Amino acid sequence: MAVFVALGAFLMTLAGGWVAQRVTDRRHLVLGLAGGLMLGVVGLDLLPEAIEAAGEPVFGVPMALLLFVGGFLVAHLVERLLSARQVAHGAGGGHHGDRVPQVGLTAAAAMVGHSLMDGIALGAAFQVSGSMGVAVALAVISHDFADGFNTYTLTSLYGNARRKALLMLFAAAVAPVVGAATTLLFTLPEELLGGYLGFFGGALLYLAAAEILPEAHHTHPARSTLLCTIGGVGFIWLVVGIAE
Repeated sequence: MAVFVALGAFLMTLAGGWVAQRVTDRRHLVLGLAGGLMLGVVGLDLLPEAIEAAGEPVFGVPMALLLFVGGFLVAHLVERLLSARQVAHGAGGGHHGDRVPQVGLTAAAAMVGHSLMDGIALGAAFQVSGSMGVAVALAVISHDFADGFNTYTLTSLYGNARRKALLMLFAAAVAPVVGAATTLLFTLPEELLGGYLGFFGGALLYLAAAEILPEAHHTHPARSTLLCTIGGVGFIWLVVGIAE
């Protein structure tokens, strides 16, 4: 049942990527929406689940929040290191300025990993009970549209070829199916899942706040871009509310 439901997530992920590539003439709106979706996923979905699942606090701070900050810092460090490497090799310039394609691929790979964990969470929920499985399935299928949208946007934003963006999109679509299938073989400890969600949330927030949203408003500081960002957050809020 979990694998069958994951096929719905597969289709929703592809649909999100298809929408992202079809509206390239409104790039600022796409980026504004993507930033809102990412912010909503982090603040309203990933972080609450991580805090609930990630075990005991460390020196008075929830483990999930420590890993959340760690994920933010690691994303920042990776981007700085890759940018420095590009400058050292005389790269840069062009339409995307100093944006490093590897950063986009790394971010998209993290989205693929997140989709894989979605599938694992889906399979684990069905192992507990059918009602829990349905609730998790609704959340996974709904927000995988945002995952597909963000995966394609992140990959292409950093100057990667359309072929690579489509490849990462397909990987993100297949990942939930693979994740759900693996739950037939093992069970993921709750604390490990919570820690992963916290770390991934921090990295995703960095990309949204430091890269996606500034790029969206840089050349088109329009009210419509801001409305798309707010709409993205509102969509995730709706998804989380329905799932609950």
